[in-house]
Amino acid sequence: MKKVGLYFGTFNPIHIGHLVIANHMVEFSDLDEIWFVITPMSPFKTKKTLLDNHHRYQMVFEATKEYPKLKPSKIEFDLPQPNYTINTLVHLGEQYGNDHDFSLIMGEDNLKGFHKWKNYGVILENYSIYVYPRVSEGKVDHQFKGHPRIHHVDAPIMEISSTFIRKNHKKGKNIKPLLPYEVWRYMDEMNFYR
Repeated sequence: MKKVGLYFGTFNPIHIGHLVIANHMVEFSDLDEIWFVITPMSPFKTKKTLLDNHHRYQMVFEATKEYPKLKPSKIEFDLPQPNYTINTLVHLGEQYGNDHDFSLIMGEDNLKGFHKWKNYGVILENYSIYVYPRVSEGKVDHQFKGHPRIHHVDAPIMEISSTFIRKNHKKGKNIKPLLPYEVWRYMDEMNFYR
């Protein structure tokens, strides 16, 4: 049974912080692979700064191709919108069922709001959650403290954000060191976030 950690995000763009965390999770936990689940552009919210699904998928593909344990996933692109994580998990279970064991990967900041997720109780009953540290306000709900399905992984704290990258790239700052080289090249060629 392959243990797969699902790392959800818009990855707009994917940056070295995402790679560092995903690689740390796969190397220093019992997970066999990490799948970057790219959140599709919501038909209800057209964010001007959010690139099309296929461009963000391509950048994740470029970023992960040298890492056999890290994979891009477009599983959510075909699910009805608005989509919830529980639907994605059910869909993955139907598709890969018996030979994959799926877990969620989330930052501590997301764990603090996890009790607001749709069907969070069902998720916690059936899936493990691997949490990486984030600098953020607020407290983790008491029901999640010491929970047998929640595993804290002592990953490096990455204070890089895609928002920071987009904003400063637009201002003409050199943000190249914050991106995997292939992602930078693709972004530059396509003239994104200018």
